[in-house]
Amino acid sequence: MTADLAPTALLGAWTLAREIDDRMKAEQSTVDGTSELSLEPDGRVRWSEQGTLRSGELVLPVSRLLFVEPRDDEWFVTFDDGRDFHPWSPGGEVVHPCAPDTYVGRVDILSDDHWRVEWAVSGPAKDYTMTSVLVRAQPNENA
Repeated sequence: MTADLAPTALLGAWTLAREIDDRMKAEQSTVDGTSELSLEPDGRVRWSEQGTLRSGELVLPVSRLLFVEPRDDEWFVTFDDGRDFHPWSPGGEVVHPCAPDTYVGRVDILSDDHWRVEWAVSGPAKDYTMTSVLVRAQPNENA
């Protein structure tokens, strides 16, 4: 396992800015919020997101919970219910088949304080690109 690419290098609070380009619906959406990566007692990394989705006139609170768990000498991302999502493979392409559509993704760790996740989703039911930019949250200077 490459230590600097392990999800444990990303523990902490992050600001989240997500853009969704939905070509099928011809709409652009954004999510602004936060993401937190924390270590669970069982060694998994808890990856939680909270934010606000904006799409046209629609404004909704959104959240998501994933886990990144060690498996042998690798890491694997799972949904909160334990189903497999994709290998944790920064810098490489990952594929998540979700019939009838296919998700092709990539995690890029750009620095200690900046990373991004991009998904290209295609198939008969979906056609969109989702790009998430995460920047390490700065401590509240007034605290």
